[in-house]
Amino acid sequence: MKRNSRKSTLIALCCTVAGVGLAGCAESSKADSDPSASESISGAAARADDEGLLTRAKKIKVDGRSVNVSCSGRWAEGKPVIVLMHGGGDSLKKLAGVQKTLGKKNRVCSYDRLGAGASDQPEGPQTLKSGGKVLTGVLDRVAGDRPVVLAGHSLGGLIAARYAPDHQDRVKGLVLMDATSPTQRADLTKGIPESATGPAAELRDQTLAVLNGKSPEKLVVPDGKVRSAGNIPVEVIKHGKQYLAAVPEYGPGLERAWTRGQHKWLAVSSRSHLSTAKKSEHYIYLDQPDVAVKAIRRVASRAADHA
Repeated sequence: MKRNSRKSTLIALCCTVAGVGLAGCAESSKADSDPSASESISGAAARADDEGLLTRAKKIKVDGRSVNVSCSGRWAEGKPVIVLMHGGGDSLKKLAGVQKTLGKKNRVCSYDRLGAGASDQPEGPQTLKSGGKVLTGVLDRVAGDRPVVLAGHSLGGLIAARYAPDHQDRVKGLVLMDATSPTQRADLTKGIPESATGPAAELRDQTLAVLNGKSPEKLVVPDGKVRSAGNIPVEVIKHGKQYLAAVPEYGPGLERAWTRGQHKWLAVSSRSHLSTAKKSEHYIYLDQPDVAVKAIRRVASRAADHA
């Protein structure tokens, strides 16, 4: 029993430290998601609204690959389309509760990246560039030429922040919820040296393997400098409960490195703001959904004001 408990804890930490999925992440994600919300999305019949935009769940083709997309709410003049981006090892189902709430006042969509949820498996290793092409295809379909706000959790936050600088004509706001650090590899190798043994060494090795594409998404995630997306409104939200401290010996250092990583993301815009979800671990939008919803709505409102 202790061995199984230790394995579960290690997997959970790998999922959150890396921000990408290991075997077991997806299973735990399904257990943690809102069952009723998930059923309403997965079982809903796809249809198109009067503007030809997707509503509810539908498979679309992007470069010949099937991508699972879900949309809620109606678009209103002057308001950006909100696009939610799940973390590694998760799917759009886990975001169903937040999407449902946001959809009452906004047009909001989410999608499964290749290798995640109900989307096709990738044909081979993915890069941030190739993943960005899939995101562009999704935005073309769900938002057209309308402005968008990207709200990403963990790996989804990193992808959103890497995508925005190259698409300033389209991305008008960002919400980064405990986004994977832009220097996650360096943070981890510095925080847990090669001399480490036991759970910490396992955590380091498995996380680095995932960052090298050893996950269902097969996404290779390199470190990189944060590039500016201009002066778009950005909210960076970091967890307040120090769950990474559970890593023997190296936990406190990992927490400090994670915090530094969140500060680095502020460089993505001259209008960035950092806050702490004091009652949350990594899944801020599940632990404190009101914090996530309010932040996303604030950014969407500011983006609309400066459109």
